[in-house]
Amino acid sequence: MTYRCLLPMVLLLCFSTTALSRSYSLLRFQQRRSAEVCQKLLGQLHSTPQHCLEARMDFQVPEEMNQAQQFRKEDAILVIYEMLQQIFNILTRDFSSTGWSETIIEDLLVELYGQMNRLQPIQKEIMQEQNFTMGDTTVLHLKKYYFNLVQYLESKEYNRCAWTVVRVQILTNFSFLMRLTASLRD
Repeated sequence: MTYRCLLPMVLLLCFSTTALSRSYSLLRFQQRRSAEVCQKLLGQLHSTPQHCLEARMDFQVPEEMNQAQQFRKEDAILVIYEMLQQIFNILTRDFSSTGWSETIIEDLLVELYGQMNRLQPIQKEIMQEQNFTMGDTTVLHLKKYYFNLVQYLESKEYNRCAWTVVRVQILTNFSFLMRLTASLRD
């Protein structure tokens, strides 16, 4: 008797998970809210004086980041996921020279992790179906861009000015993430 009830429940759970993973409107709402929280948290991190602006450099931002409207929702998911993952990895590095609040960084990492968790089922589905057109090349460009950010931090020995420059880059990334998120529609 128990097994007869169990099978329909398992099937219902499987189908509801798939249906939920494809609800782009809900995902868009959740991602937008979370990205706004991340921007607010990044804004709360103390910045350093103007002299750090001299430490800026061209990190070769991928051209695609200026054209969010060109992405199909499947490509947007792949790009958003990659960006969140890379930002998460950067923020887990040594930021002790910044004087930033560990609590704010932890809250930021929790938000980023939550966003990645919401995206991961859809991202895996898209990768399995190979249902993307330009997401894979954009992801390669993004990996190079974030590699340049990490190299910059390492070359500056994670000093306060280097983190200030990278923080500004990450804030800019969230503007792009918000535009990409807006393209997620059912």
